[in-house]
Amino acid sequence: MQPPVTVPRIFSPERRRSRWQRAAARQGTGHAAGFLFEVFAEEIEDRLGFIRHEARTGLLIGDPSAQAARLLESRIPQLDYASPVTLDEEAVLPGRYDLLVSLGLLDTVNDVPGALLHIRHALEADGLAIIGLLGAGSLPALREALYQAEPDRPAARMHPMIDIRAAAALMQRAGFRRQVADHFPLKVRYGSLDRLVADLRDQGLTNALASAPPPLGKAAVDRARAAFLARADADGKVTETFELIVLTGWG
Repeated sequence: MQPPVTVPRIFSPERRRSRWQRAAARQGTGHAAGFLFEVFAEEIEDRLGFIRHEARTGLLIGDPSAQAARLLESRIPQLDYASPVTLDEEAVLPGRYDLLVSLGLLDTVNDVPGALLHIRHALEADGLAIIGLLGAGSLPALREALYQAEPDRPAARMHPMIDIRAAAALMQRAGFRRQVADHFPLKVRYGSLDRLVADLRDQGLTNALASAPPPLGKAAVDRARAAFLARADADGKVTETFELIVLTGWG
């Protein structure tokens, strides 16, 4: 008998839940950034229209902005919602669905292959899964700024992300009958590091590592801000990149 596989605990489900709850509260004010989930919702609409997938039952996991929820509620007679910690390795999804959508969560799950298996097992025959996440090419300006803040002993302040090749391989490994893995960059211009961080908080995309790093001191924050603005163009704006990955798979 082989010993059980131990999954490293890189991410904290509790921190993921907390950041999602904070983001949902910020979205409720009507003044929070939601552009990433707006793009994800547009991608879902495009895929459903192109595939002509008719779903009677659906499950949505994630999306504190509720933009995907409004889209899916207009198309699916029965739409259920699941907690943002539902994809953790110990969880089981609550039913079987014609369509399952997960947004902004898969890159902070400890057992990604296990989460994808949960998703596939929750699909009816010919059911469809659409998964949106940030890819490994995301946030290069922020990464460099945080490194410059602590050049001698940098702490882990940003979690590792999944690249497009690994994402496609994981879908295949999870046993989806057909898989499509797409990715594309979304460029956003910022006048300050603080505005970028606020946008990430608004959308529930901040650090969810199990080992929380110590807070940056004032001098380190000032170095990070300066390093970020050192990349500014003639208009004083820094172009940050979000790599969006959209995975489509049939059960």
